[in-house]
Amino acid sequence: MVDCFNEISGDPDCRVVVVSGAGRTFTAGIDLMDMAGDVLQPQGNDTARVSWNLRKTIVKYQETFSVIEKCPKPVVVAVHGPCVGGGVDLITACDIRLCTQDAWFQVKEVDIGLAADVGTLQRLPKVIGSRSLVNELALTARRMYADEAKSSGLVSRVFEDKDALMSAALEMAAEIAGRSPVAVQGTKINLIYSRDHSVAEGLDYMATWNMSMLQTQDVMKSAQASMEKKSPKTITFSKL
Repeated sequence: MVDCFNEISGDPDCRVVVVSGAGRTFTAGIDLMDMAGDVLQPQGNDTARVSWNLRKTIVKYQETFSVIEKCPKPVVVAVHGPCVGGGVDLITACDIRLCTQDAWFQVKEVDIGLAADVGTLQRLPKVIGSRSLVNELALTARRMYADEAKSSGLVSRVFEDKDALMSAALEMAAEIAGRSPVAVQGTKINLIYSRDHSVAEGLDYMATWNMSMLQTQDVMKSAQASMEKKSPKTITFSKL
């Protein structure tokens, strides 16, 4: 995942990413056998070294999902069926979340004796407005179904089946890809910055950002297309 998104971040031919599951489920949760080897048997001959190596492993897993958020290209995730454990870590690092009517979501970690440690507890409270609901989901490991996911803000749209979901996700990606990459990537970066900072700090960062980005030819091209009642998708923007 890290190598993939690092490559995408630097690929000027890529303007937006769609993430989906290929099987009958989106994610089934952590592989307990894999966890037993990496997490439950860390290397080291004393407590300090065992702890240090365990921390390195956790940080490596965290980066698997943080790299999605760090990618300047918008990431649309299309969820069908169960989205369990690490799947919630993944989707909360994405920018736009869509799902099917049969999708359900579960913060499963307390059921296997640990606190979620690769992103859910940090990002989910910023995705869902209700701290009480986040606490409930994380502490009880109950399932959240599609209608509740939409009403709480975890997903923005729900579709009847996977075919409709993928069609909508790809259509949305095409709409994003048709806009100026300077505008799109700048918007994502500043949305994330503003989420983690005060309004005043976000405005100051935005002013510093746009003092250079407003000098792009994309602004004039987009303005001209708008005056001519043309879609931004008719404009040829330089790669970024």
